[in-house]
Amino acid sequence: MKVAVEELEACKRRLRVEAAPDQVQKAWEEAYGRVQRQARLPGFRKGHVPRNLVKLHFAEEVRREVAQRLIPEVYRKALAESQLHPVEEPDLQEVTLEEGAPLTFTAVVEIKPDIQLGTYTGLTVQHTPRPVTDADLEQALAHLQEQSAEFRHVERPAGEGDLAIVDYTVTPEGLPPRSEQGYAFLVGSGGVLPEIDGAVIGMTPGEEHLVQVRFPDDHPREDLRAKSGGARVRLVEVKEKLLPIQDDDFARTLGCESLENLRGTVRKGLETRREREDRLALEEKLVDLLLAQHEFVVPEALVLRQVAHMIEHARERMRQRGADPDQAQWDYEKLAGELRPAALRAVRRALLLEAIAVREGITPSEEEVSARVEQIAEARKQPVPAVRRLLERSGDLDALQVSLREAGVLDVLIQRAAVQPEVH
Repeated sequence: MKVAVEELEACKRRLRVEAAPDQVQKAWEEAYGRVQRQARLPGFRKGHVPRNLVKLHFAEEVRREVAQRLIPEVYRKALAESQLHPVEEPDLQEVTLEEGAPLTFTAVVEIKPDIQLGTYTGLTVQHTPRPVTDADLEQALAHLQEQSAEFRHVERPAGEGDLAIVDYTVTPEGLPPRSEQGYAFLVGSGGVLPEIDGAVIGMTPGEEHLVQVRFPDDHPREDLRAKSGGARVRLVEVKEKLLPIQDDDFARTLGCESLENLRGTVRKGLETRREREDRLALEEKLVDLLLAQHEFVVPEALVLRQVAHMIEHARERMRQRGADPDQAQWDYEKLAGELRPAALRAVRRALLLEAIAVREGITPSEEEVSARVEQIAEARKQPVPAVRRLLERSGDLDALQVSLREAGVLDVLIQRAAVQPEVH
């Protein structure tokens, strides 16, 4: 077999491959045998069609069999011989495949860049951890109060902070009307169009208003962006929000013995989360320094894959909110353009950390991987072997190993960095 490699770009190669005629003929003979065992023609039992008739009547099927088996096999051997590791499926071109002749084709592939590592230890970075303040604690407790709020029916006009229950019909310009009954929202919270929010203030149950509305420029539905229209709003009921008092009884409803115990538990949780946020902030500051010091081109296929991954995450967030992403008006071309800078950084970050991991010999141990799988199984309340099999089948086990490897690299970078307080 002959393999010639041509460099097209920093991360792109063209392989010119030629397989010998005897290898091609062998593949053809094997394909004749497979097709012959399944062939059917009038006057012959299945599998007993003569070879000359198979060649006559099933030539295209045989050729397809050869192509499906021989080309991937030759391509894999060409990669091994050239020691290339593509990040995506090849773009096959100029394929010549005939019985008794050499198989020739070109394969354009993208590969990871050869990153020339510069200085990545001893970096000076400014970072000051943020302590949890009393104001942070009070804000968290207030949030818990809001989550535990009750709503009581009242006979009075609606005011800011009330829960308004309305029937409405919105008619965007040039589009069919949309109606909903019993829709509830907190007045003044920004949960509805501002014109509807403002119209409800001062209304009494049973009262109805007609208002002009304008949809925001960044509305999730592209066909509604910046559109005007009318809305008929009828107030059905007003409910007043009642916040619980911060006392021992309130603490017990949240599983704590006393208010003092609740405050301690909340503060500890805030401190744990703040430590995690501070660590992530320090990691990204170091990564930003490294990326600024290492210029390299990345495969376009990896960037596009990351963009697709980010779009799927956006769709999944919609599902979690109870919305159907397939019903939304997605401008994928525009969205891909908006996501591209973040996707490019994510790919450069991953490749640079991978290069440092190779240099430092950092790879997660089987014990570390098993411990992480056990954590996932415990969180899902599923048996560990079942979770591991699921991760292996989905490819998420590889992603888990990459995540652990990156964590090990970041540990090394932080240990060897000179972290100084931020100067304001």
